[in-house]
Amino acid sequence: MDFAGAYSTDNLKFLLDGLYITLIVAFVSIILSFVIGCVIGVIRYAEIPVLSPVMFYLVELIRNLPLLLIIFFVRFALPEVGIKMSLITAAIVALTIFEAAMIAEIVRGGLTSIDKGQIEAARSSGLSSFQALWHIVLPQGLRRMVPPLVSQFISLLKDTSLAVVISLPELMHNANIVIGHSYSYAIPTLMLVALIYFTVNYMLSVVSRKLENKAV
Repeated sequence: MDFAGAYSTDNLKFLLDGLYITLIVAFVSIILSFVIGCVIGVIRYAEIPVLSPVMFYLVELIRNLPLLLIIFFVRFALPEVGIKMSLITAAIVALTIFEAAMIAEIVRGGLTSIDKGQIEAARSSGLSSFQALWHIVLPQGLRRMVPPLVSQFISLLKDTSLAVVISLPELMHNANIVIGHSYSYAIPTLMLVALIYFTVNYMLSVVSRKLENKAV
């Protein structure tokens, strides 16, 4: 084990560059998947004719596919039909598609958990279905969704490492290159990468607990 060599200035900078790409891809994917997942989740909850069943089958299809397959499809299959994108964009699109389906189910479950009596009371007081959803169901449902949503975001952050298969220069990709310089760098490099992932994910967990406590 060569800790000094593995933690040289150049190697550390290279790993930090990979971490930067990882965080960028994760952050953009989290924002996009949350927005899209919320829209799909609300559509499924609202039981809109035709649209809701279509969203159901779409979500179930994506949820039951391996993320790796979606990454390969976006990166290698879409260009065959004229849809070309950069490595970072391909990773973001693939992660967004997969995570949006997961988040949609979390949102639908959170909204469904709200007592129907509250909705009926809101409707009887003169609120429309949309107003009842916006003012009564969503605020309560979102508070209940915080823990599973953060857990899903943590999974998304870890899933960015799968983009190594398309040579996205994220953290694990750069770690593999560092290790390739010398196998004596393997354990020190992987220990550092594990520490980085743990630190970032632990921070997200702490934020999740604080948000959950505020919601109670």
